[in-house]
Amino acid sequence: MTPLGSTCVAAVIGDPIRHSRSPAIHNAAFAATGLDWVFVAFEVPAGQGGAAVKAVRALGLGGLSVTMPHKQEAAWACDELTDDATALRAVNTVVVTERGRLLGASTDGEGFLRAVRDEGVDVGDGTSALVLGAGGAARAISHALGRAGAHVTVAARRKDAAESAAGLVRGAGAVLLDTCDPGGFDLVVNATPLGMRGEEPPIDANRLNPSQFVVDTVYHPIETPLLATARARGVRCTNGLGMLVHQAALAFEMWTGVDAPLDAMRAAAADVPEPETRAR
Repeated sequence: MTPLGSTCVAAVIGDPIRHSRSPAIHNAAFAATGLDWVFVAFEVPAGQGGAAVKAVRALGLGGLSVTMPHKQEAAWACDELTDDATALRAVNTVVVTERGRLLGASTDGEGFLRAVRDEGVDVGDGTSALVLGAGGAARAISHALGRAGAHVTVAARRKDAAESAAGLVRGAGAVLLDTCDPGGFDLVVNATPLGMRGEEPPIDANRLNPSQFVVDTVYHPIETPLLATARARGVRCTNGLGMLVHQAALAFEMWTGVDAPLDAMRAAAADVPEPETRAR
């Protein structure tokens, strides 16, 4: 903690980072709770993420958010890892403990579960989930779904990548995207970047049906081609803004010990103009 009357600084690192919504979300949270904190963004080149994490103590930062391409590098730069971060070998949140050690956490998976819960979807035993993609977001989501009791199938362009992500979940399946039929799952999650620039979905969205729930982790544009097709077919669905807000809220609470003001954070996330490229 910083001395009384001084402003505590938290930050996000990434490359690129100039379009990140994190400063707007966290500064709205600090304002809503009356905390003397400020949140800034640092563009840190690839390969320098570990050094940036190590600098947290020297700079006296109150906390750090980590986005691409630094999540794996941040994990080995921390002194300790939460169970989720250990399993994923990736960190999106760094906390300075009372002993001055750097604790690395991953809030993406739990943020996803809370976001779908907001939409009335309670993931549990017996839920069948299809996760599209095998990158960092897909791995965190797959791990969280498995922890919640879901039966998970991971679909990716490469079988080895799908198998690697599926390996995080006991009993999970791995399939190729081009052979995947999304129609038989309770929950379908697009954890690829396809849709950010108007690309067609990675699966045949015309196979979706109204008994399913679809999540596209892309949050700009707000309405991706996948979501547009799903809505047209009467399928309940949502974009990635809820996950973005909830993973930020979890980080906020870890840093400050204060309940996150979710309404203020949601409003701030929705108010940010849509940039041309995505950055958390």
